[in-house]
Amino acid sequence: METSAIAYQKIRRIGRDEATDWEDHLAVEEPLEIQLAYYQSEKKITKSISVTMRTPGHDRDLAIGFLFTEGIVSMLDQVESVKSAVLEENKVIVTLSDTFVPTLNALERNFYTTSSCGVCGKASIDAIKTVSAYQDQLDDILLTKEILFALSEKIAGQQNIFESTGGLHASSLFDLGGNFIMLREDVGRHNALDKLIGAAFLNNELPLAQNILLLSGRASFELIQKAAMAGIKVVAAIGAPSSLAVQLAEESSITLVGFLKNDRFNVYTGFGRVE
Repeated sequence: METSAIAYQKIRRIGRDEATDWEDHLAVEEPLEIQLAYYQSEKKITKSISVTMRTPGHDRDLAIGFLFTEGIVSMLDQVESVKSAVLEENKVIVTLSDTFVPTLNALERNFYTTSSCGVCGKASIDAIKTVSAYQDQLDDILLTKEILFALSEKIAGQQNIFESTGGLHASSLFDLGGNFIMLREDVGRHNALDKLIGAAFLNNELPLAQNILLLSGRASFELIQKAAMAGIKVVAAIGAPSSLAVQLAEESSITLVGFLKNDRFNVYTGFGRVE
């Protein structure tokens, strides 16, 4: 468990008949500054790209996942290093290889995003659209309903911080047989997914076309967009999808499942992948 992700707070629990002093566990929310260092005309430039409110832990995954899902980097050999700042907490510096110059004009942010919104800092509607290099890949995925029914139970013991605080979102990765691979938690649902995709990026495991993504809450537009960037073809959510999420899933050839329980679910797009 990431102990830095949990804070302890003395509270007073009020019931109908009694009041009890208690120590509650809270999910930590702190800012993370993501800096990008790159070379241009043989000069090294360091620029703040974003400040996002997140739960500490897996910060390197979050930083590189954010840069990948925003379309700033696309391949592992474009990245020289991903390091936490030595003398400053809550800062990660991503240094790009000296042969790669990023295109940053598409990343029109005001350098701040909240834990609940991953696109709030965008300067225009066009800026929220990113294009996946894996969008047109063909696949022959066919899942049984039993595989999907079992997913939510398989992560019950994996959400350590959620179990303590009740305050985090999770993104989980499974193979097509429903076998658990990896989970990331964060106070922001978009950060949890960036952490997951960032870990896969650093392990050189993209695209994730042979995997299932499980979201612990609702499926929003930004989560489907990040999934599409990573080449994910099947997204299942415990909660509801938004109308724009369904539209983007359709356009991206993603099978989108919502209201997933252990005995039923809704399929909104990509019906052919569910047997």
